[in-house]
Amino acid sequence: MKILWELDTQVDPTWLTLMQKAAEAALIAEGVERECAVCIRICDDEAIHEINREYRGVDRATDVLSFPTVNYPAGVTAGQADRLLRREWDDEADAVMLGDLIISVPHVIAQAKEYGHAVQREAAYLTVHGLCHLMGYDHMEEDEKRQMRTMEEKILSSIAMERDVQPVSDEALLAMARQAMERSYSPYSGYAVGAALLCADGRVFQGCNIENASFGLTNCAERTAVFKAVSEGAGDFTVIAIAASGSAPWPCGACRQVLNEFAPGIRVIVTWDGQTDEAPLSQLLPHGFGPKSLDR
Repeated sequence: MKILWELDTQVDPTWLTLMQKAAEAALIAEGVERECAVCIRICDDEAIHEINREYRGVDRATDVLSFPTVNYPAGVTAGQADRLLRREWDDEADAVMLGDLIISVPHVIAQAKEYGHAVQREAAYLTVHGLCHLMGYDHMEEDEKRQMRTMEEKILSSIAMERDVQPVSDEALLAMARQAMERSYSPYSGYAVGAALLCADGRVFQGCNIENASFGLTNCAERTAVFKAVSEGAGDFTVIAIAASGSAPWPCGACRQVLNEFAPGIRVIVTWDGQTDEAPLSQLLPHGFGPKSLDR
């Protein structure tokens, strides 16, 4: 999915990364195989209010507005309308132009606070909601609403960003670390470790230690979780839970350094044999060397 951005106001780059990922997931979930494009304008309430009044006759600001280019027949969505999509090929974009989305930054922030999740999650949800409209979904009738909601959840679930998930508790994170520990590949040390890494946007990435006959190529559970998260576009981490048996699984020096690269303020919680303990990474790695150490 090609996104043509129009940024009226400065936003955190993580918004754009997750919105891009959500847009790509929408096409996959809908089964659209053609290269598509969408224009996304990110603005303030005043701008979206003016657009809403001018084009829809609604005199108020809103969270997202959708202006599709395709006129879908009733009951037909993009995945069933390849012929209609072909008509919207845009030579300049070198893709099928699905339409325009306008998203209000103040509404993203306010609704994220209302629903109790990260602003990145709300930005991704509004992108998905708007794209569903561009793909022919609507929510005027109850049946249409259920169909659209199902598609939204399918898209968000595919990128581990279900909108209605409650904040992850320490207990839940520890349980996920113990679950990950069961998948450990540790035939040489016999010391199984699992980790669960919580991102600021609410996603959780699990990891386990994966050993190797050469020993030196062994990867710890913490780094497995971090590398999975970064490869999926995450980079803002708040808590990591680590589980093992026999002794407290505090992260090794290499894992502390990797965590410090992305989240020097992260909380580290460990659990073993029914016990738990925690400490901030700054305590485990005082005077740590990180990206800021290289600032000129």
